Amino acid sequence: MSDEKNGAPETGAATEDATAPTEGESLDQRFAAVEAELAESKDRLLRALAETENVRRRAERERADAAKYGAANFAKDLLNVADNLRRALDSVGEGQASDELTRNLLQGVAATERELLAAFERHGIRRIDPAGERFDHNFHQAMFEVENTGQPAGTVVQVLQPGYVMHDRLLRPALVGVAKGEAKAPEPPHIDEVV
Repeated sequence: MSDEKNGAPETGAATEDATAPTEGESLDQRFAAVEAELAESKDRLLRALAETENVRRRAERERADAAKYGAANFAKDLLNVADNLRRALDSVGEGQASDELTRNLLQGVAATERELLAAFERHGIRRIDPAGERFDHNFHQAMFEVENTGQPAGTVVQVLQPGYVMHDRLLRPALVGVAKGEAKAPEPPHIDEVV
């Protein structure tokens, strides 16, 4: 009785070598098949190595971006603080601070604003205050157009709210008013003369 049901060969039966050529297959054909299999394995290995290198580079780039821009959300939250400090300083003119207490308060607010802006600078955040510059849709958001400014069309003539950039990424666009092009005088209508 055979043990083939259990998957074991009969006792004493010779097992065939898997690499030995079978009937009808020459040694050259078998060699070509092994060479093709080797080439396919080498190709898979090279692709796997390339994919591993791509994953490593992507992870390194993401790590660098996280280190460079990781504080972007926190910085966006602090932009309103910088705006409010500036509004507080702008609300009281230099000559309007009549008593010593008010002058000291304004000096403290100004010092706080300077320190906040210095902290921004240390972390690659800079203010965009584009008054007098050409409008750039990458960094500015036009809120309105102003006529008769004496400025070329497309020039920022008023800054409602400064913008901020972190390294090379925009945190918030500057809200601006832009000079409108001067209206052209209407051309006289062309009259076709009838002969």
